[in-house]
Amino acid sequence: MPEFLTVLPPQEARARFAQAYTPRPRGTERVTLRDAYRRVLAVDVVAHEDLPEFDKSTVDGYAVRAADTAGAAERGPAHLEVVGEVQMGTRPGFAVGPGEAARIPTGGMLPPGADAVIMVEHTEAREGTVGVGRRAAAGENVIRRAEDVRGGEVVLRRGARLRPQDLGLLAGIGITEVEVFLQPRVAVLATGDEIIPPGRRPSIGQVRDINTYTLFALVQQEGGIPQLYGIIPDDREVLLRTLEDARRTTELVLVSGGSSVGVKDAVAWAITAMGRPGVIVHGVSIKPGKPTILGLVDGTPIIGLPGHPVSGMVIFDVFVRDLLRGLAGQAAPRSFGRVVRARLERRIPSAGGREDHVRVRLEERDGVLWAVPQLGKSGVITTMTRADGLVVVPLGQDGVAEGAEVAVELFEP
Repeated sequence: MPEFLTVLPPQEARARFAQAYTPRPRGTERVTLRDAYRRVLAVDVVAHEDLPEFDKSTVDGYAVRAADTAGAAERGPAHLEVVGEVQMGTRPGFAVGPGEAARIPTGGMLPPGADAVIMVEHTEAREGTVGVGRRAAAGENVIRRAEDVRGGEVVLRRGARLRPQDLGLLAGIGITEVEVFLQPRVAVLATGDEIIPPGRRPSIGQVRDINTYTLFALVQQEGGIPQLYGIIPDDREVLLRTLEDARRTTELVLVSGGSSVGVKDAVAWAITAMGRPGVIVHGVSIKPGKPTILGLVDGTPIIGLPGHPVSGMVIFDVFVRDLLRGLAGQAAPRSFGRVVRARLERRIPSAGGREDHVRVRLEERDGVLWAVPQLGKSGVITTMTRADGLVVVPLGQDGVAEGAEVAVELFEP
């Protein structure tokens, strides 16, 4: 077993753990579109039909032959005979010939012969005819058949986390069920004799359980199913039994507290006692979150997060989030949706030899986005609730100067 608190740089800690463990989904299931939001596709989705299946209008107006509007202008409109009106949801029973037009609603099927639609605002209807006050180009105000999706095309890839627009696309091509990966089950434990449930009033030396609820929500945010194991006292045997039970029924175990060097700290001991390979990393050169544990027992990762709430949330972001995404089957996520550029309001100091994750609040002033550091100890939860994201000061960098442009990793995109 590695020596306790042999502190490693975050990148090396990730690499060591990645050598020992690769997260994979536990299986698949079919769900309806109503249950598919934020689930991860287990297979590519192929369209079996075109979308749309016919040429259709994007506006209310008149379906015309573009050639008949050549030279049309407000002062010299083209006069066309109106030969019919397209009804929504039906195939037109007529064609548009030379010198003819047809009334058409938004979404209506283009009649044979027509190749453009003139908006009603540019027309003047008369008895049996319509005056067109501008020239139309072929294809104007028309969505062509298969312009959106062509039958046989892969529309969504395996590993995609389904968004509202994805569900709309699937509905549009007639797919009502999808094959998705099973959601990973995640055990959440809090440890410590001093921890009490939120509904109780703390005595001197006691603190309410914050970590269970932040981790519960973070797991849900990444598509996992949190399973709460409550508050475990500072009793090694009780902790060992609870961890054994948790690892047998879940794909990932998160335990907060008990990861610092100390008489009562039993998480590393319990991980080692359960089996191999045991503790892989104990100590990361990161602030907040130095006493982090990355462990593995018979294929189940067990992550020891520091007891301070801010530290636990930062370590979740640095190490746990990607594990959960892998267990959920998600392809490598696009990071740009979670990062914005901002100007730093005041200097961020940083000690050498560690990676600092600094909470910042975003403020827009005169069109400039500012990152305002929310300084405070790792046990002060309001430094997170007042913040919008994190600025990472890399290992070895001596702080960040006031006014410098920084990348802010948003808590939520």
